[in-house]
Amino acid sequence: MNYAIIAAGEGSRLSDEGINLPKPLVEINGIAMIKRLLDVFKQMHAQKIIIIINESITEVKEYIESLNYEIPVIIKIKSTPSSMHSLFEMKELIGNETFCVTTVDTIFKENEFKTFIEFASKQTDKDAVMGVTSYEDDEKPLYIKTIEDRIVEFSDIKSDSQFISGGIYYFKPSIWKILEQSISNGNQRMRNFQRDLLKAKLNIGFFEFSKIIDVDHVYDIKTAETFLM
Repeated sequence: MNYAIIAAGEGSRLSDEGINLPKPLVEINGIAMIKRLLDVFKQMHAQKIIIIINESITEVKEYIESLNYEIPVIIKIKSTPSSMHSLFEMKELIGNETFCVTTVDTIFKENEFKTFIEFASKQTDKDAVMGVTSYEDDEKPLYIKTIEDRIVEFSDIKSDSQFISGGIYYFKPSIWKILEQSISNGNQRMRNFQRDLLKAKLNIGFFEFSKIIDVDHVYDIKTAETFLM
């Protein structure tokens, strides 16, 4: 299976708080976030890994190339307005196959991720499986309502939602057409694309992680380190 990493953000909040490194190179327990994901995907027997990075942080490309992974690691340098657009830019590199994509600042436990991939690969009736959590640390979380084994609503308001989106996605090729339409319609955010998947009647499953942490601020680094230890 192919894996992809969205690392095209500027990391402006970390920079404003005194972190001089590009976000993908920020270390969690001594390991750069981008390397941590690469190592996890390698352990999952990735056929290839596609990474999109911002044009302003080309040192990330040099760092990745210095790691010399045995599997193909393909880097696309492109500044994009959103994670949704980053995903679209990787379409041709990912190919017409099932794939898993995460944002670079998504911190999860490796054993849970392995179980997620195993679970998602068995959901033959699903077009996508989302990693979700009941743990809330995002400033603007995307709330998720589920019924039985599928997602039925993405919302900016908590209401009666059970989960929060964790930025971990298992997609089948059926999502590409919807993504193209979503961008053509002028959508600017990943969450609006996810809503479009439901509008198109795609079947979306979910897998609950105990906790998923987004590293957006300096204090998130310590939280992530403590969680993983």
